[in-house]
Amino acid sequence: MADKSQKKVAAGLSKLLADTYAVYLKTHGYHWNVRGPNFGSLHALFMTHYTEMWAAIDLIAERIRALGEYAPQGYRAFGELSDIKDGDPKQDAQAMLKELVADHATLVATAKAAREGADDVTASLIDARVEAHEKHAWMLRVSIG
Repeated sequence: MADKSQKKVAAGLSKLLADTYAVYLKTHGYHWNVRGPNFGSLHALFMTHYTEMWAAIDLIAERIRALGEYAPQGYRAFGELSDIKDGDPKQDAQAMLKELVADHATLVATAKAAREGADDVTASLIDARVEAHEKHAWMLRVSIG
């Protein structure tokens, strides 16, 4: 069983897990639905991002378990924890990019908040997530026309 500080860190990681899953789903959906002259490059970029996030989801959930807590599961649990809104598959590519940039900024903020009081192993995982989401946001930002 986790102590009080581990419970707080695990709760932060649970929110990070939910937000990551929401952005993963949105990015995967945009991969399917993006249109326009940059379809090929955006389709590939979105796939790179959602594939990276898919692997991270497992790492985050396993770290929650290592801290002695249960990882949230299911759409309802994730929906209650996440601040990320569903995407609109009908919007144009530029709107998708702008939305994902904002979502990655949210993920960075969520990760940084979860880092408070974290042990070294958890902090390292969180730092890697911050780095990944900052890079994803940068790649999306420079793709905006």
